[in-house]
Amino acid sequence: MTLFKTIAALALAIGLAAPAAAQDLSPVGTWQTTTGESRFVVSYCGDGTQICAKLTWLRRDARKPENVAMLNKLVVNGARPAGENQWRGTVKYDGQTVDGSVTLVDEDSMQLSGCMLIACKNVDFVRR
Repeated sequence: MTLFKTIAALALAIGLAAPAAAQDLSPVGTWQTTTGESRFVVSYCGDGTQICAKLTWLRRDARKPENVAMLNKLVVNGARPAGENQWRGTVKYDGQTVDGSVTLVDEDSMQLSGCMLIACKNVDFVRR
């Protein structure tokens, strides 16, 4: 999976994913794709209810020039709450802006979804 697809999926998951548990969960922390190719640090930002995500690590086989260019940069900046344990916003990557969502499924699982044109993708993350 390309990093763009991962990021796009991260963005879409903010609103289209399966519902999370009834309690409010925190997205803050380090998350890794279940395939192990990339890691992101998620933090609260903006007014303190929005979330931001920074790409912090790439597995060796994912270190393509377009992916390396995104290292240590925000790929999600200011996604807004869209429901219980859900955020919706945009992901910026390689000059593109993709609408998406992030949903915390449980304390250690997060699903990201994103669409570009008619192509949509979901990516699952686990807490590190």
